[in-house]
Amino acid sequence: MLKPIQHPKLKLPKINHGFFTREGGVSKGIYNSLNCGIGSRDFPEAVEENRKRAMHFFNLNNDSLVTSWQTHSNIALKIETQKYQSKDLKCDALVTNKPDIALGILTADCAPILLANYKCGVIAAAHAGWRGALSGIIESTIGLMAELGANPENTNAVIGPTIGPKSYEVGNEFRNLFIENNDNNAFFFKKSSQTNFWMFDLPSYIIKRLENTGVRVASSLGLDTYAHQNKFFSYRRNCHKGYKDYGRLLSSIVLEL
Repeated sequence: MLKPIQHPKLKLPKINHGFFTREGGVSKGIYNSLNCGIGSRDFPEAVEENRKRAMHFFNLNNDSLVTSWQTHSNIALKIETQKYQSKDLKCDALVTNKPDIALGILTADCAPILLANYKCGVIAAAHAGWRGALSGIIESTIGLMAELGANPENTNAVIGPTIGPKSYEVGNEFRNLFIENNDNNAFFFKKSSQTNFWMFDLPSYIIKRLENTGVRVASSLGLDTYAHQNKFFSYRRNCHKGYKDYGRLLSSIVLEL
C-alpha cells in the first residue's frame, strides 16, 4: 500500500488525507511512477492503475476519486456525488460534505491545498498556482465551505508539495502583477542573484491569503517539488530539461463514515 505524506493538522476525526509522492506507481519514463494526471500524455491504463492504488490507501474504489479539469481559475464547486467526469468539472477547487468522496487535486509545482472543518464535516481540495492564488481561488474555496456551515476559524488548511522560494525565479513583470494588486505583496519576493529577477515565495503568499479569510490553522509541508526530483514531479524542472510533458502529483482528502 502507498504511504502518502500526511500532516498532523489534518489528522482529524472522520477525516483522512494524503499528499502522494511520485513513488509507488506503474508509469514509465518522465512519468515514473505514480502519475495520476488524466491530462498527461501517459498511457491511460497506467494513470488509471496509479489512481486506483492511491484510492486503495483510503479503502475506496477508483470511482470514489473526483478530480477536475483545472484551469488556473478562482472557481470552486460543490461536489455531491462520485459520478463526475473530470472534463465536466472546469474549476480549481472542490468542496463537499458527503462521505466517501475523495476530492483530488493534481499538481506539479502549483500548490495543492487540503482543507478540513471536522466540527461540521466539510472538506475541500484546492489547486493554487500563482494565477489562481492572485485571482482568489482561496477566498472562493473558503466561501463555499462557509456556505456549507464551515466557519473559517475552525477550518484547518495545509499546503502540500509546492515549488519553493529557492526555486521559483520570476521576472519584474511577474512581480509587478502582485505589487499592483497589493503593495504589501512585495514581502513575498526576494532579489535573485540575476539582475531584474526575483525569488517568489508562493507557499507563504497562500498562507497569508488563508489567514486573511479567517483561517487560524494554515500550514505548509515545506517540501519543494523542483528541488526533490526523486520524490515529486515538477513542471518547471521538466521544462528546463527540455521535456514536453510532466507527471502530476495527487493530493486527496476524504470524509469517512
